[in-house]
Amino acid sequence: MSDYFETEEIVKEYDRAIALRILSYLKPYRLLALLTAAALGGSTLGELAIPVIQQRVIDDAVLARFLMVQTDVLEREQAGLARDALDSLKTLMDNPKAIRIGTYLFIPQNQDTKMAGRIEAELRLKGILGDPHWYAFTYQEGGPASAAIDRYKDRFITEDTGAAIQNKDLFALPVSEIAAVRMKDVAFIKQAVLFLLIILVLVFVCTFIQTWTATLVGQRIMKDIRLALFKKTASQSTAFLSRHPVGRVVTRLTGDVETIDEFFTSVLVALLKDFSVMIGVLITLCILSPALAGVTILTLPPVLAVTALSRVKARDAFRRQRTASSRVNAYLSERLSGVQVVQLFLREKLSLREFGERNEELLHAKLGEMYVFATFRPLVEWFSVITTAIIIAVGSNLVLNLSLSLGVLIAFINLAGMFYAPVMDIAEKYTILQSAMAGGERVFKLLDTEETIPDQGTRDVEGMIRGHIAFEDVRFSYKQGEEILKGLTFTVNPGEMAAIVGYTGAGKTTITNVLARLWDVDVGRILLDGIPLQDIPLQALRRSVLPVLQDVFLFSGTVADNIKMGLPLSDEEVEGAAKAVYAHEFITRLPQGYKTMLSEGAANISSGQRQLISFARVIAHNPGIVILDEATSSIDTETERLIQLGIQQVLAGRTSIVIAHRLSTIRHADRILVLSGGRLVEQGKHQALIERNGLYAKLYKLQYEAVDSGG
Repeated sequence: MSDYFETEEIVKEYDRAIALRILSYLKPYRLLALLTAAALGGSTLGELAIPVIQQRVIDDAVLARFLMVQTDVLEREQAGLARDALDSLKTLMDNPKAIRIGTYLFIPQNQDTKMAGRIEAELRLKGILGDPHWYAFTYQEGGPASAAIDRYKDRFITEDTGAAIQNKDLFALPVSEIAAVRMKDVAFIKQAVLFLLIILVLVFVCTFIQTWTATLVGQRIMKDIRLALFKKTASQSTAFLSRHPVGRVVTRLTGDVETIDEFFTSVLVALLKDFSVMIGVLITLCILSPALAGVTILTLPPVLAVTALSRVKARDAFRRQRTASSRVNAYLSERLSGVQVVQLFLREKLSLREFGERNEELLHAKLGEMYVFATFRPLVEWFSVITTAIIIAVGSNLVLNLSLSLGVLIAFINLAGMFYAPVMDIAEKYTILQSAMAGGERVFKLLDTEETIPDQGTRDVEGMIRGHIAFEDVRFSYKQGEEILKGLTFTVNPGEMAAIVGYTGAGKTTITNVLARLWDVDVGRILLDGIPLQDIPLQALRRSVLPVLQDVFLFSGTVADNIKMGLPLSDEEVEGAAKAVYAHEFITRLPQGYKTMLSEGAANISSGQRQLISFARVIAHNPGIVILDEATSSIDTETERLIQLGIQQVLAGRTSIVIAHRLSTIRHADRILVLSGGRLVEQGKHQALIERNGLYAKLYKLQYEAVDSGG
C-alpha cells in the first residue's frame, strides 16, 4: 500500500522554466531583492579588497625596498642599451614615488616596478642598477628622522630633504631610530589597518542585510505560495481530492514550499555570492599579474572536471536517498495510522522487519551521499594545495626576477583560497538546488491543476429557497464506466421530509454529493425550485443545502466555534441551536461548557456527542434544505428519540432528506424513496410500501426480525 504514495517523480534536475517561475514570485518584493543584490555586491567587493590592501601594505610599507638607479652611469651607457631596456628604465624613472638623491634615483620596488630578468641582468652588468636593498625616504628638518640622520651620518646618503640607507644598516639601528626613520610607513600601516577594520564592518553589515533580506523575501514568498496552494486546493473538486492522499497535499503546502524557501535563502543568494567571488577573484588576479593569473587559470580544468563528476554522482545519490526516505515516511505513516490493527493481528514483528528493510535502504542511500562529498571535498582541497604550490613556485621566481612583488604573491595565495571555497560550496548546493527543483515542480503542478466545479451561476437564491427538488434522468459515475446513478428521476416537494433507503452501494450518499454539487452529474439535470443547479452560485447553493454527513468532522477549537463555523452568531443563538437538537445539556456538563476546547477530530467527546454538535451546526446556519446522511447511526436510542423530536420541530416547513439504514427512524417521512442499483424502484409512505410487499417491506422485515432476535 505504501507504494501508492510513491507514484510521483522524486527528483527533478535543474529546469530553467521552473527556476524562472520561482523567480517570478520576486516581483512584489523587487526592492528587497535589489537591496539583497546590492548588499551581496558590497560584501563581495569588501572581501576582494582585503587581500589587495594587504598586498599594498606589504609592498609599500612592510618591505619598502627601493631599487637604486645611477643616473650618471645611465647617461654614459645609454647609447649602448637596447630599446626594450630603455623603455623599462623610462617606465621605472617616471614613477611618481621615485626619490632623487644626488646622482641616484631610488625607485620603490612594488607591483609597479616590473622588469624582465634579461633586462635586469644587462642593467646590473653595465652598473646602471645598484644594490636593490635600499630604503629611501623624505623627511622634515628638525623632525625625528632628521635627528637619526644626524646621529648616523656615515650610514645615510642625503641631499636636501631626501635620504637613503641600505637595509642592513637600517636594521642595525636601535628600534626607536628605525621607527623615526620609517614613521611614514608606520602611519600608512595604521591607516591601512583602520581601513581594513572599516571594510570588515561594512562586510559584516552587508552580509547581515543580505541574509536578513534574503530570508525575509523567502518567507514572504513561502507565505504567498502557501496561500495560493491552499486556495487552489480548497477550491478543487471532490474528484481531485479523492485521488490525492491528504498527506501528499499537506506535503505540497509544507515540505515542498520549504524547499522553495531554501532556493532563495540557501541556493540563489549563495550561488550568486559564490560566482561573484570566483569571477571577482579571477579579475583581481588578472589585474595584479596577468602572467601569474594565466598560470593559476591553467590549474582549473581538473577542478572543473572533478566538480562535474561530483555533481552527477551527487544527483544519483540524492535520488536514491529521496526515494528511500519517501518509502520510510510512507511506511511509517501507514503503520502508525493503523497501529491498532497491527497489534490486534500480532503483526509487530513483521512490521518491524519490513520497516528495518526500508530503514537499511535509507541508511545505504545516506551513506552513498556521504561518500560522494567525503571524496569530493578532499579532492578539491588537494587541488587547492596544488594550485597554491604552483603559485608559490612560479611567483617566487618572478619575485626574484623583479617581475612580481612579494605583496602580490601573498595576495595571490589568499585569493586562490578564496576561489576554491566557492567551488566546494557550489557542488554541495547542487543537492539543495535539485530538491528545490523537485519541490517547485510539484508545487506548480498542483497550482496548474484545474479540476474545480464550474461556478458560473448567476441566479442568487439565498434566502428564497422554497425547497422543491427535482432529479431528471440523472446519471452519474465516480469512475468512467462504473455508473452509480442510472437514470434517476424523482421530486421532493417544499417542506417534505423525504427518506432514501436501499442496500449499501445503491447510491444513497451519492444523491447528497450531487445535490450539494460536490460532484457534477454526467447526464440529466437537478433542479432546485425549478432552477438548474449549474445556474446557482456555489456559495448560495451550499448555504441553502446543508448535509449532515455520515462521517462527522469537527475542527479543533471550542464547541461554540464548531457550531458557528465562521458565522457572527451571539452566544444566545449558539445555545438556541444546541437546545433545538438537545445538545445543550451535555455541552453545559463539559469542563468549560461552550468554551471547551475540542482536540483533533474531537476525540475528547463521544461519537454521539459529535453528531449532536454537527446537528446544532446545521440548525445554526438555517439552511433551506437539510440532508441527514446516516446521521443517527452512532447515537443511542434515547438520544436518537430526542433528536427526532427536535428535528421535527426545527424542520417544520423545510425540505429535508434523510438517508438511513435504520428504517424505524423514517416511518413518519412524507415520502420514502427506495433505491436499488442506482435506480428508483419504489416510492411512497411507510405503510403503503409495507402493504406493497416489495423491496422496502423486505428490508423492514429483515430489520424487525433482527431486533426481535436481539441482533
